[in-house]
Amino acid sequence: MTGRSVYLDTSAILKRYLDEEGSDVVKELFRDAYRGEVRLAFSFWNIGEVIGVLDKRLRREQLSKDEFDFLKKGFLAEVKRFTRLGVLEVVPVHSLILADAWKLIEKYHMYQADALQIVSAKYVEAGSFYTADKRLHQVAIEEGLNSILLGGG
Repeated sequence: MTGRSVYLDTSAILKRYLDEEGSDVVKELFRDAYRGEVRLAFSFWNIGEVIGVLDKRLRREQLSKDEFDFLKKGFLAEVKRFTRLGVLEVVPVHSLILADAWKLIEKYHMYQADALQIVSAKYVEAGSFYTADKRLHQVAIEEGLNSILLGGG
């Protein structure tokens, strides 16, 4: 394990499971994690957000029930497998992290979920921060993170 750590926000995680611009980059990160060359990180919060986005696509009939079930099951299985392999750190959502996020909410006038991503990436000392959200990318850079903007955001 090289110790290279990358943080993925929800928009980046979804690119692993939905074919979108930037998916190739995220799929390569997951392959690197399988090989033990990179350590992935995201917040426990992201798990619910990923399921929520998939559910929204189901309700809008952009996914069939079978596709939704397949993607959700695959995502949760991969979270479990990667955690067991030691190549994924799921950052807990606890009071100190939330309190730090509140400071960013006021400073940048952003959503708590977005602020939580930045604080969580700092918490794990991520070498890179991946997002498809242009505004979050900009704030991440201002907060000193090595943010990489994925296409299609």
